[in-house]
Amino acid sequence: MGIEPTIRVQAEDFDVAAEARLLTQFDKTIGALVTFTGLCRDDGGALSALELEHYPGMAETEMRRIATLAIERFDLLGLTAIHRYGKIATGENIVLVIAASQHRQAAFDGANFVMDYLKTSAPFWKKEHGKDGTSGEWISAKDADETAKDKWR
Repeated sequence: MGIEPTIRVQAEDFDVAAEARLLTQFDKTIGALVTFTGLCRDDGGALSALELEHYPGMAETEMRRIATLAIERFDLLGLTAIHRYGKIATGENIVLVIAASQHRQAAFDGANFVMDYLKTSAPFWKKEHGKDGTSGEWISAKDADETAKDKWR
């Protein structure tokens, strides 16, 4: 049996250091750990929050599929992927990907692969909420996200 990724979709925030410890505590063959934390950012100074929704069950299934592909393709020793949903204020965590491997390049590539696929293939949607009380339309994946994913084919 292969490595099982840790996959969660949750409203609550996550603790990056605690998740890294959980992933590495029993495997002393891990020589590289790459963590990526995606934050809610305010590009133009007008955003107060992002509202993130997902397709329950399908989101977790797709995240597991992507994570399993990354584990197999990059010979990872462990992988954690956590994605939040709900209303997330600027500066707060949205997504966490941790890739563990024997060597750094595999961990970097694995984390990048997972993020490129999560942004385009997992059923998550986001809507911007402005500081002025307005809310925008639901946002689709950008062309740049699709281009980033294409490099892995």
